Amino acid sequence: MAIDFSWLVFALISPFIFTVFWTFSATGSPFTASFPTLYNKRICLLIAHPDDEAMFFSPTVLALTRPELGNHVKILCLSTGDADGLGEIRKKEIQKSAVHLGLRNESDVFVIDDRSRFPDSMTAEWSVRDVSTLLASAFAPEISASSSSTADDDDAPKATIDVIVTFDEGGISNHPNHRSLYHGSIAFLKALVKGKPGYSCPVALYTLTTTNIVRKYSGVFDSPLTMVIGVVANIVDSLASSSKTTSAKDASYASRLLYVSSFNQWAKARTAMTDGHKSQMLWFRWGWITIGRYMFVNDLKRVKV
Repeated sequence: MAIDFSWLVFALISPFIFTVFWTFSATGSPFTASFPTLYNKRICLLIAHPDDEAMFFSPTVLALTRPELGNHVKILCLSTGDADGLGEIRKKEIQKSAVHLGLRNESDVFVIDDRSRFPDSMTAEWSVRDVSTLLASAFAPEISASSSSTADDDDAPKATIDVIVTFDEGGISNHPNHRSLYHGSIAFLKALVKGKPGYSCPVALYTLTTTNIVRKYSGVFDSPLTMVIGVVANIVDSLASSSKTTSAKDASYASRLLYVSSFNQWAKARTAMTDGHKSQMLWFRWGWITIGRYMFVNDLKRVKV
C-alpha cells in the first residue's frame, strides 16, 4: 500500500509560501511599490485612547514616519484612557509606544485629560462640537469657537496640519469614542471652509476602514482582498474624478491609501504594545496582536468635505 506523503510536503513548504506571500504583500515591496502614499505632509493621527495608535494604526504610523517620505506625524489622543484609574500611567505608555513606532520624539504626542467632555467610556458619545472645537483650537486658531467661522471670508482657509487620520463612522469596533472622532473631524473640516466658496479645504481627512468580523481577525491574510478592493476603488475613483473639475490640492491626494506591515514592522508594532502598553496587556490582547488584521493591514479612505 502506497503511503501518501503529500501532507508532509505541504507542511514543509507552507512556511516558505507564507513567508513569500507576506514579503510581497508588505508596503514597499515590488508588488506594492506603486501604491500611493503621503509625502512631506504635516499629519495628525487623531485617536481616542492610548494604545489605539498601536492596535489599530501601527501599519500607517510605521509607513508614514519613514524618513525618506519627509512627513511629520503627530498624535492627538482625546482621553487618557482612565476608565480603570490608569490615566497617568497610560499617558506615559503612549509616548513610549509612539516613539517606538517612528514618531520623532515624545513631544509629538498630545494627550487630552478632560474627563467631563471626553470620558473614556464604552457608552458615551463625545460631543461633535467639542471634538471640532478642540481641533480648531489646536490646528486652526483663526476659527471662532463660538461661530465656527473664519475672521475674514475673503482669505483662504488655513490650518497648521495637512492631513488628519482617524477612525471611520464604524469606529472599527463600533466604540462610541472612536465614532465621535469621525463626526468631529467632519465638523472641523466643514468649519474650515464655511463661508469660503471657491476654496478647497486645506486639510485632507483619511479614515480607517471598518471590516466585518471575519476579516477583522484574518491577520495578514486579509491583505490580498484589501489590495484588490483598493486597486479597483482607486481606478473607479480616478475615472470619476477625471470627469470632474478638481483643484490641484485635491488631485494631489489619492482617494485611498494602503499600508501592509512587513514581518519586522509587525514585530515592532507588537513590541509597541507589549513593552509600551504594559498596563493593557490582558489575555485577549495577545490574541489581537497575533491575528487582528489592523496590526498588519490598514486601508484608508479619503473623505471629502
